[in-house]
Amino acid sequence: MAQSNEQSLQALKALDTPTVCNAIEAVYPNRRNRGFTIRPFTCSRPSLPSIVGYARTARLRAMHQPTDAWNRDSYYSYVAEGGPVPSISVIQDLDEMPGYGSFWGEVNSNLHYGLGCLGVITNGCVRDIPDAQDKFQMLAGMVNPSHAWVHLVDWGQSVTVHGMDVEDRDLIHADMHGAVVVPQDGIQEIVEMAQKIFDKERILINASQQPGFNMEKLREAWKNMAEFH
Repeated sequence: MAQSNEQSLQALKALDTPTVCNAIEAVYPNRRNRGFTIRPFTCSRPSLPSIVGYARTARLRAMHQPTDAWNRDSYYSYVAEGGPVPSISVIQDLDEMPGYGSFWGEVNSNLHYGLGCLGVITNGCVRDIPDAQDKFQMLAGMVNPSHAWVHLVDWGQSVTVHGMDVEDRDLIHADMHGAVVVPQDGIQEIVEMAQKIFDKERILINASQQPGFNMEKLREAWKNMAEFH
């Protein structure tokens, strides 16, 4: 029996992001070298489980004072009502020196979490790590102390964060390792493939943990993996 979308999302959430990447490249071979972050992040809550949500995209700057005030009501309405939930904020810092000023800290982590957002993925910076919302994940390019002249330029646009191209409402999977865009038409297939990969890898790992493991037993394990379906 086919799983509901909610069940599939929960199954996806139970996986870590490297496993999801492995499964995506098996189901969608053309996705092997794209659709995921390729630079390291500072992770505010490494012990939190994976987050899965729909992208709310935005772009910001902080180095220079803005000429016009940005519309806070419009932005937070977008976070709360601009697509399916739960959401994940994906924000591209456009400054020539990304991370000059932080949009993210105690206040915004709580506001966004209260509006159904599970976390943020940004090449910019975060701050207030001890005081940020405990259940809100922050993957950022760095940690810095000031907000400087931070302001949003726009939202709902295409963004690129650490090599990952993201469109508004894309499905995102993220954890302490980074993030990946998940094809929404293949969630159940990805979850099923992840289990197959796990089962195959256990053949190799279990063999390696037995007394007397050697090259002969490694070759036998490789053969057993190849025969696994």
